[in-house]
Amino acid sequence: MRVEQTENAVAVTMRVDASTTTIFAMLCDPASHVAMDGSGMLRSAPAGALSQVGERFSVEMTNDFMGEYEMTNEIIAFEPNRLIQWEPTLTRASRPEDRDGVGESARQRWGYVLTPVSDTVTDVTETFDCIDSDDWLKEATKGGELWIDAMTKTLNNIADQIEKTTQPR
Repeated sequence: MRVEQTENAVAVTMRVDASTTTIFAMLCDPASHVAMDGSGMLRSAPAGALSQVGERFSVEMTNDFMGEYEMTNEIIAFEPNRLIQWEPTLTRASRPEDRDGVGESARQRWGYVLTPVSDTVTDVTETFDCIDSDDWLKEATKGGELWIDAMTKTLNNIADQIEKTTQPR
């Protein structure tokens, strides 16, 4: 596991025994993110294959601070078998005090970069970037440092999911 951190961005990389094609297919299916999620906040997402910049997908989420809420993610970067990145916007909040933020993006970016090591091995990097976010988000996430453990768990979950789907039965 390798962690790179700048003032308001973090990237965690793990080598996974799978091709970029196999991993990218998983990353492009929002429903697979629930099983991959190392934060424990994702509850549900629709199945389907994302394929281009501008597409959107929504995820149902929960955490102790905000309760139940929904984020709609817009794909802002997409290179098949190499890169997928999105920017979330709060689209539903269960707590009245969070409803003022519905429809506004916090200008944070999440994504994955895949670097082939061989035909069957890939370096998978999960990224979080809040460089363009308001100060409150930078402070709340400690410039992304808050997410390092969850990102590490996510990468381990990706490797576990790949192993489960590729093992002979």
